[in-house]
Parts: sequence; C-alpha cells; structure tokens
Amino acid sequence: MNETDPHMDTTKPLSGIRILDLGAFVAGPYAATILASLGAEVVKVEPPRGGDPFRRGIGTKDPFFTQMNAGKKSISIDLKSPDGVALLKALLPEFDVLIENGRPGVMERLGLDYDTVRAIHPSIVYSSSSGFGDGGPWRDRAAFDTIGLAMSGFLSIMSDQDTPRLAGTCIGDLATALVAVIGIVSALFGRERTAAGTHVKTSLLEAMTTITIDAMTQSFETGQSPHRESRHPAAQSFALKCSDGGAIAVHMSGSEKFWQNFTAAMARPDLQSDPRFATYADRKEHYFDLRPIVEAEFAKHDRATWEQRLRDADVPHAPIVTGQELPDFPQMQWLDMYEAPREDGLRLVRMPWRFDEVRGRKPDGAPELGQNTREIAARVLSDEQIDRLIADGVLVQAAEAK
Repeated sequence: MNETDPHMDTTKPLSGIRILDLGAFVAGPYAATILASLGAEVVKVEPPRGGDPFRRGIGTKDPFFTQMNAGKKSISIDLKSPDGVALLKALLPEFDVLIENGRPGVMERLGLDYDTVRAIHPSIVYSSSSGFGDGGPWRDRAAFDTIGLAMSGFLSIMSDQDTPRLAGTCIGDLATALVAVIGIVSALFGRERTAAGTHVKTSLLEAMTTITIDAMTQSFETGQSPHRESRHPAAQSFALKCSDGGAIAVHMSGSEKFWQNFTAAMARPDLQSDPRFATYADRKEHYFDLRPIVEAEFAKHDRATWEQRLRDADVPHAPIVTGQELPDFPQMQWLDMYEAPREDGLRLVRMPWRFDEVRGRKPDGAPELGQNTREIAARVLSDEQIDRLIADGVLVQAAEAK
C-alpha cells in the first residue's frame, strides 16, 4: 500500500491504494471507478489517438464514458512504442493494482503480461477480465455484453419460453466489473498477510454465473430450462398494470399470511376458498389461472390506490419505477444515491455502500484524454524526458493541462 500522499483521504477504505486502469469500454473501467469511489487513486492509461473507445469521439461529453470513469486521472501513452512500454514498466512499482480487460493475448503482445509485470513488481495485484476465459475453444472470440448474456444462459432465462429477447442494460459488463472488484479487494487483503501479489482472472461468462445461479439451481431441480416465467409460480410474484397506466410488483413467496392479506386488499375473500388456490402448492400449480384474475382486479384502480391498499394490508409490493422516476423516488432520495444534475443533465451514481453511516460522494467527472500525463510521468521521468516523449508522440498531454 502506498502511504506517501499527505492529502490521502483516510476516511475511505482504499485510500493510499494506486491503480493503473488499462481497461476499455465498461467492465475494466467500471471496476476501476468503483475502486476510485472507495478512495483509490486510479490512473487511466489511454492510447493517444482517441483514447478509450467509449469516449466515442466526444471525450468527456459522452455520458457513459463519464459515468464509468469519474474520479480518475488520465495518462495517454502509445503502448505500441517501445518507449511507451518502457515508461509504463517504470511506473509499475508506483502502483498496487493493474486492471485490464482485453482479449487474451493482447497484454502479452504489448510485453505487459502478468509474468513480465510480476518480475518487475512482485507484489502487484493484476486483474484480467476477458470475454470467455483465457483458454478453451472460445478463448479468442470477440465478446461484447450481449454475446456474454447469450452464452451465459441469461437471455434464455429472461426471455419468454419460445421468444428470445435482448436485455435492457449491459448487466454482463457490470457484473464482470463487480466480480473483478471482489477479486481485487480480496487479493489486496491477502497481500497484507503474505506480501505477495497475484493474478486475479475472471470473465464475462464466469461473472454471469453469479446472476444465473438461482435459475440454474431451478434447472437442476426440475430438469427443465428456465425462462422468464419459470420462477413466477414458485415466487407467487406478479407485475400488475393499474387503471392509470402505472404498475405494481407483488411478491408473496409461500407465505399464507401474505396471501390472505393480498386477497383482503383486493376484497376477494372468495379466492381463499377456491380449491385451486387453497394452499401454496395449489397456487403454485394453478398460478396461470390466478394471474388473470389478479390482473383484472388491479385494472380497476389507479396505482396510488393500490399502493395504499397493499401497504395497509402488509403485502410485499413496490411500484414499478421507471428510469425517469428513480432519482426522485423517496427511498432513493433518502439513500442519497445520486449526485446533483450536471449542466448536461447527467447525474453521477454514487456507490452502494456507507461507511460509518457516510456515503461517499462520487468523485468528480472523468478526465480529458491525457489530462494528467505529465503529472504521472514525472514520477519516474525528468521534464526533459517527458518533453521528448511528447514531441515524439509517445505521450499526449491535454492542452489545457500543460
């Protein structure tokens, strides 16, 4: 752990940790920005021409790039140049963690594979996140989020039985980032005991097992492939549209108490004596008979009325909140999960932890390409050496930060 910075924020658990982020797009960069929110200093390493592809030609004006890279510094190095690689190798001892999420083989071709890096810095934690792993028949295939979701079974689980659907967000990339963070923090903790670094490997395909584990357990239990509606009978869950167009989700599981409360909220005590719904096992077997009855009841009143009824009856429920509604939802406001809106309308999402009742603010916006090049390079190079590398195009320093 680096403890030389007199401005280190000791209120954050990863203060003093330094991270080199060689990631691109989502999985690697988001893992690094989570760690930045926990107090680590993160230096994003980007190629001179365009930087991270997620900048998409507009740099920090891209909201997705900013959300995934807030709070970092940026050094722009041409890693296809021997001088660029030599600089990065010289910087390695200054850092605790290296994050990369390229295809297997990319880091080897750059001369920055784990064995090479470990020889320079034996205690470094080296995190690799690939698409499908670093071996096997799919090793070298291109992988984006949708490809991993399809391969992992997730799209099948979330689709109707005979109609495949796409996901509404990049859950695979985000899950990979979270799994990588768990691995990195665990490796840092282990290093405190052993002083040894390690190579933490995961992949989009592996990370998605943390999301599909319940559905796969159901598959092992039933011998059938789960789909979007497979779990609903057992969960006794419903998504119900109200008369005003709003919607409510209800989830009762196997509780007789909640079932009785639910029928009371609907003013349908007759459902309790219906032999199809008398017990949890009956309701599970006849779920698809019960669902249209419940849907018809909810279509009679608006969402506010149903929320009041269900709350008074102590039925587990929640409004189905849209993305536009979420930042203003009262519970989310109490949790203080969003930074104030920026001029461009983007709201940075804070991290989902509180330490000693304090939720840390999301670090300031993402850096311009090469914004901190000179600052970072100066840790190991003289001003004259930096000037030469900038003149040669090996380094790029953002104009406003000279």
